[in-house]
Amino acid sequence: MAVRRAAGPGEAGQDVVNAEAAEPQDLPETGSFWRELLADVRDAVVLQDAAARVRWFNPAAYELFTLLHPGDWPEAGHDLEELLDPGVDGAPAEPIDGSIEYAGHRLPVRCRTIGQGWRIWTFFAPAEAGPVLDLQPQWDAFLAGTYARLIGAQDRDATAGLVAELAAGELADCAIVVLPLSRGRWEWWGFEAGSTASRGKVRRVRPAIAPIFTEAVSGAVGHSTAVELSGDEVLGLPSALVSRLGQRQSVSVASLTADGGGVPGAVVFGCTSERPVPGGEWHRAIGDFARRAGEALAAAERFGLQKEATEGLKTTLRPRLLPELRGARTAVWYEPSSGALDVGGDFYDLHPRADGSALLVLGDICGNGAEAAALTGRVRHTLAALHLVERDGRQLLDKLNEALIAAGSSRFATLVVGSVVPGRDGLLLTLASGGHPAPLVLRRTGEVEEVVLPGMLVGISPHARFAEASVDLANGDMCLLYTDGITEARGDHDRTQLYGQERLIQLLAGCVDFTADEVVERVRADVRAWLGDIEHDDIALLAIHSVPPAENQ
Repeated sequence: MAVRRAAGPGEAGQDVVNAEAAEPQDLPETGSFWRELLADVRDAVVLQDAAARVRWFNPAAYELFTLLHPGDWPEAGHDLEELLDPGVDGAPAEPIDGSIEYAGHRLPVRCRTIGQGWRIWTFFAPAEAGPVLDLQPQWDAFLAGTYARLIGAQDRDATAGLVAELAAGELADCAIVVLPLSRGRWEWWGFEAGSTASRGKVRRVRPAIAPIFTEAVSGAVGHSTAVELSGDEVLGLPSALVSRLGQRQSVSVASLTADGGGVPGAVVFGCTSERPVPGGEWHRAIGDFARRAGEALAAAERFGLQKEATEGLKTTLRPRLLPELRGARTAVWYEPSSGALDVGGDFYDLHPRADGSALLVLGDICGNGAEAAALTGRVRHTLAALHLVERDGRQLLDKLNEALIAAGSSRFATLVVGSVVPGRDGLLLTLASGGHPAPLVLRRTGEVEEVVLPGMLVGISPHARFAEASVDLANGDMCLLYTDGITEARGDHDRTQLYGQERLIQLLAGCVDFTADEVVERVRADVRAWLGDIEHDDIALLAIHSVPPAENQ
């Protein structure tokens, strides 16, 4: 064993006792006591028996020696001195206080004989311990940067491509991410340093041809430790992968499934010459990288499933585009408050009938967010079904009120429902209300009328009563239905001030000869200016403009 003496000998350890105690208490002698005591020591500690065999080591020793030279260290029963300095028999009998050579690195060490030929070795990780330890901060920074770039993963394909790019940039000359697909196929994303990204699909190979590779991709290994592939196994892979890996000096694969996390799949690392980092640091970096890549891909897949489910819900919950009606032009402003679904408690619907008339609905569910959106969907679908057998607005509200109470919902709704019937000289609107803000009618003369519709909230009481009124719209007249997200919008400069119905009426009075689209845009711009940058409640505004049938073609 190559030993270099320190300038001065170290002092032997002593039992610590209370100098003032008359009878010092002996320390415990059980092996479990000492093992537990040394397990948390930060320095590497190894216990050697009289036959020079390793009998015990603490976690710090395992970490240090697997980092410097993976595969050789440590296993209980190994000859310690052969591991430290192969070819040298025996060891000096006196205590050692100096340094040793191990795997091309010089480590400060202290060795003491503790009785009956047993020795305890303490290895100190030096500040300058050679290239591997010097590069550890660099790789820690690389892995931290990798985590930062992957942590926001939201798209599976983009994340897989990014994993290959990051791996090829620092850990190998070429990297390929392989993920299993259905019907016996694999999907892969490749990246070569100094080149461009590539992607494709291949048929899986049989485990008998590439056992290590197929096990890693399937996730059966359960950990992300890198394993080097033989040349024969590399050549047994699909040709698209062989063309990128076949000429590499070394090819290793690490599973993306580790400790119950990650996803089935693997990262393949191909190195043309020497690995970017020698020894255990490269293996450690690959293992950590594969684990984090697997976690990022799992997060991206979960996000993708949630996004798909959300889009499916939005399709059923979000109001449809307005249909065309004979003798009418329509326009809408629909803006839910901020939320993941982009659907709120306000809603509108316009259902054409075979006779040219249409069911008109505009409402507001108490509250906002996902729960309000769910009840919105229930209300809309209930009314869409009921109007097939019932056209009277009050009866529709009665039946909807019964349905909400029977469902045990804790939320209520305000609604305006009715019929739009085209005539020779305009439109006839028959409207029924359940506690909703009064519709406004802008006459072509510039006069703004309020349609008073007293009625109770929907979904509160089984004894609720609802009112109904008819409104004639001559050609050029316009009816606007809106939710309280407009009238109760709070001002940006003074949160105590509401936009209010009077402000809306004054704005409409200046919209004579405007089209439905122009009126809706004018209201939207004015309310948005009033709100400024502050958050707002759900907003829905529907305009129905009576126009001669010829203009509606």
